[in-house]
Amino acid sequence: MHPAGFPYLSLLVLLPLAAAVPLLFGCREARTARRYALAVAGVELALSLGLFAAFDGTVTGMQFIERHPWIPSLNLEYALGLDGLSLPFPALTALLTLAVMVASWTAVLTQVRLYLALLLLLESATLGVFCAIDLGLFFLCWELTLVPIFFLISLWGIGPERRHAALKYTLFMLGGGIPLLFGILLLAFEHGQQMGLPLPGGLSFDYPTLLKLAPAEEPRTAVFLLLLLGFAVKAPLVPFHTWLPTVAMEGPAGLAALLTGLKLGLFGMLRYALPLVPEAAQHHAWLLSFLGSVGVVYGALLALRQTNLRRLLAYSSISHAGLVVIGLATLNPQGVQGALFQLINFPLISGGLFLLAGCLHQRLGSTDLIHVGGTARTLPRWAGFLFLFGLATMGVPGTNGFAAEHLIVIGAFIAHPGSGFAALLGAVLGAAYCLGFYRRAGFGPVSADAGRSGLDLRPRETLLMAILAGLALWLGLAPGVVLDASRASVQAWVYHVNQVEDAPAYADTLNSPTRYLVP
Repeated sequence: MHPAGFPYLSLLVLLPLAAAVPLLFGCREARTARRYALAVAGVELALSLGLFAAFDGTVTGMQFIERHPWIPSLNLEYALGLDGLSLPFPALTALLTLAVMVASWTAVLTQVRLYLALLLLLESATLGVFCAIDLGLFFLCWELTLVPIFFLISLWGIGPERRHAALKYTLFMLGGGIPLLFGILLLAFEHGQQMGLPLPGGLSFDYPTLLKLAPAEEPRTAVFLLLLLGFAVKAPLVPFHTWLPTVAMEGPAGLAALLTGLKLGLFGMLRYALPLVPEAAQHHAWLLSFLGSVGVVYGALLALRQTNLRRLLAYSSISHAGLVVIGLATLNPQGVQGALFQLINFPLISGGLFLLAGCLHQRLGSTDLIHVGGTARTLPRWAGFLFLFGLATMGVPGTNGFAAEHLIVIGAFIAHPGSGFAALLGAVLGAAYCLGFYRRAGFGPVSADAGRSGLDLRPRETLLMAILAGLALWLGLAPGVVLDASRASVQAWVYHVNQVEDAPAYADTLNSPTRYLVP
């Protein structure tokens, strides 16, 4: 808990869940429901920003810890905590949820109360994923995200195959959840076996406890591969990526912004798959590097062929997910900090781009180039923000994408030069598909649909995009905000995964944020 004893994280995680109940049984008018949900989302954002002020960036261990017995017979706890690796994500979750609510103000006109309640439920479950430090609670929140997403796709999807997309997403996530659950259980059973304690009393799902575990070779390899498979489906990594283009085309744009902006699968790799079994992570770093390299190039090549903005953004997201995996596979400070930075960038860049795509679809009924042309003249504000977010996607200096990609490329050339070249190729292809689409959409012949007057962004939408774009530029011009806050935790993470002798323990405090390279 916080020194004052107030359960801030519980309030942060459970408030959206509790606030969803009045939406279902209280608010009758859609306008009242929107204002109520927007107020709750605003409070969530304020609470998450307050955590930054109270967080000590020089401490590598967990802060704001809360522990309460949940299922004592299985040693399951309701345990929450944040460290430098997870600190940014509650605020980004709250910000993106608020942005989706604002963007859907005129886009969602049916069953508004249910839509907003499901968004709040999704926010609560997502915050639980980021804040949980008990693997049982983490898995519960992980699976709970599936429920609102299924209904959001099937009820408010914008494509004719939205029910098929909802079913496809559900089957993929259930398929990925099975190896994830087996990996968690195998690790918990291994703890009991090593401690010589009878089951189920010997089980442990406590994250800090399991970090100190040293599984035998066969169990640790199995745990790593099971966790990697479970997280790869949600990331998504090639070849488990096919659900994302379908959901991006058929589901609501706001949900696509949340799914591509908040990369729970990649966070799971950073938080659990690599540090829980560091020996296996070192041994299979080549596999991560290979999967990341394939994803970067494959996603970028397919994005280059697209004429639909939503499908292009889906493949771009797959490519950038591969870039993050390349960074994690380096197991060095540069690559890991770059990967973390890129995870922080996703809600601003991918979220902003999908919200722009949603605005365009709401006006034109399509995001395909056949209906989109000459937007630089007919929709200047929309086209301007598309160009700005496109620059961030390409990693142009001055945007938040540059620092992240720069660090990942440096780390990759130190650890795996081949993946470094793949990252550079992905950057070149990224510039090609971003500039190519913008040239045709912004300066091509004016289409009959886009040529109608009064279609540009409304003041509310303009303000929303300006905030997201402003944050992207701010992090690009002042990347030290992220790098300084996360350096101590990243250093401890790298020490732990590389098993550096005489290094401070992962949960200890590092008071000197020195730079170093892991041999």
